[in-house]
Amino acid sequence: MSRLNKDNVNFDKNYDVIVLGFGGAGATAARFAADEGAKVLLVDSAPEGYEGGNTRYAAQMISTTEDYGSEKKYFAALTKPMYADQEVADTFVEGMANMSTYLQKYLNVEYPYSYKNDFLNNPKFGPFHKALVDNTVEYKELPGSEKHDVLGVTLGFFDAGLWKLLRKEVLKRDNIDVWYSSPAKHLIMDNDNNVVGVQIEHEHVLRNITANNGVVLATGGFENNQEMIEDYLGASKLSPLGSLYNKGIGIKLGAEAGAQMWHMNNFESLGMLHGMAFKTEPGTQGRLILADWKALNEGSVFLAGDDGSRYYPEDETNRHGHIYSHGYWKVPQNQDHPHIIFDQKQYEKFAEKEGNPAPNILEKVIKADTLEELAEKIDAKVDVLKETVADFNKFAEDKHDYAYHRNGESLTAFDEQGPYYALAVQQTVLNTQGGPRRNSRAEILDSDNQPIGHLYSAGELGGVSAGRYQAGENLAECLIFGKIAGQNAAIPKQKISGLESYKCKETKPDAESGASEHEEKTPEFTAGKNQYIGTSDEGMGDTMTVRVTVDDNKNIKNVEVLKQSESGIGADAIKTIPKEMVEKNTYDVDAVSGASATGRALKDAVKKAIEKAN
Repeated sequence: MSRLNKDNVNFDKNYDVIVLGFGGAGATAARFAADEGAKVLLVDSAPEGYEGGNTRYAAQMISTTEDYGSEKKYFAALTKPMYADQEVADTFVEGMANMSTYLQKYLNVEYPYSYKNDFLNNPKFGPFHKALVDNTVEYKELPGSEKHDVLGVTLGFFDAGLWKLLRKEVLKRDNIDVWYSSPAKHLIMDNDNNVVGVQIEHEHVLRNITANNGVVLATGGFENNQEMIEDYLGASKLSPLGSLYNKGIGIKLGAEAGAQMWHMNNFESLGMLHGMAFKTEPGTQGRLILADWKALNEGSVFLAGDDGSRYYPEDETNRHGHIYSHGYWKVPQNQDHPHIIFDQKQYEKFAEKEGNPAPNILEKVIKADTLEELAEKIDAKVDVLKETVADFNKFAEDKHDYAYHRNGESLTAFDEQGPYYALAVQQTVLNTQGGPRRNSRAEILDSDNQPIGHLYSAGELGGVSAGRYQAGENLAECLIFGKIAGQNAAIPKQKISGLESYKCKETKPDAESGASEHEEKTPEFTAGKNQYIGTSDEGMGDTMTVRVTVDDNKNIKNVEVLKQSESGIGADAIKTIPKEMVEKNTYDVDAVSGASATGRALKDAVKKAIEKAN
């Protein structure tokens, strides 16, 4: 990818600041740049309604601390033995120490909820209680951890609460234009290596846009770029849990400008076992399962790597995909096609509905009458799989796992006769941390540690985490460095020679497209006889609108979803829940497992429509 020079392009439009990426970091940067008086263009490669990056899909946990000095020790211990830029680390910790004030002052959060005080003993989080405990302070053994806490802007979990507040702040500012489905292609530089603009593909036309004061890279990581996954993480495949639009463009743009890269092999994971999801098709989201699921690690069951051997103690709690390895916590070597292996006794445990967070998973089970047949079906080595089961049975008999030290009482010997079963799984990726290195002013640095003129970054692109990761740090980083990047990018710079001579073609957005400006156009939905409109903001996406048809006795005859922007499992839930509401003649139906926010929004919208009918 070659960069563009200002002397060789014609410019279409002029802004003070261009922010690339409408996730948590980009939304924050755009908002604070606008508050400095800058005219801002905010662009995202995702279509409208699917913007938000990983912030939208995150648990909405924001790291904070009760004591600055303690958090400095904790963050240093998390990073050790990797290198930490002390100025960057101090800036980050300072921001975490002031996070409660930040949320109140800039996002109008009246009461930021503490995980220690408000979440952990709340009965509504029963199925996820262990996940909350494990993630609030992940490394309790490290110095300074006792003062660490996590904040939420709502008393919710995976509800997009923070993301919706950030989006709202962007959309209410008149000096921010938003372009959706508009991927950045190149940076535009001057002869002194200052960034003066960006080439953006908007409505299928390449547009060269000037940035008088600065460009902010907030494009997230490279979770959906297979080439980068292989080159930097050494993985043949990973199952993404967040946005499907994070494809590493910020790394390519940074390289164009001569940026130094850091933390390229660092990434976070989450889910079952050491951070697993059931195998998905390429280009689709993995299904995050956080509930304490005993069938995975109690009984005649183990996790097998590519050759059929165990490589991990199945009952060990993962810390964002990191597991204990000889004195340190690391993401384990990625397996290409791992499987959960179990027998008939364990199959019956998986089939139990009580406490089963994935009731449909047995549809994907691989069955075989013998271990030889199972090894062939899962592309494992027959002798290795048979030996692994034999060893496992010996450990179960002795009640001691000599290989990986799983709790001996959790081991049950496999049946001597089949059938045997396997479930294909993949390691997940929440986000990557690698990207252009930044300093404490959010300036992107070149190979000599000098700032590249007018170029800034925030968020997971070049994230500050170099070693172990504490839940909530990435969202805190989006808020902290997003603010710094936006404010610094907005500061008027010395005019670039020759740039002011260009006559920008002030292209006007198509008023009918709805894709060029940030003003939301509220559709006019009609309702006929016995039909009622209901809306809700409880989902993962934007406002959901439904139309409910009832008969003369107020029985539900039809539920139509007129507007929604849910994705992943939530999109699947929208296909099934309305039918169930009609069949049961009530809005109060069970949510689809893994899509609680979408189900909550649907029920809320239908309830409001029915209230109008009554």
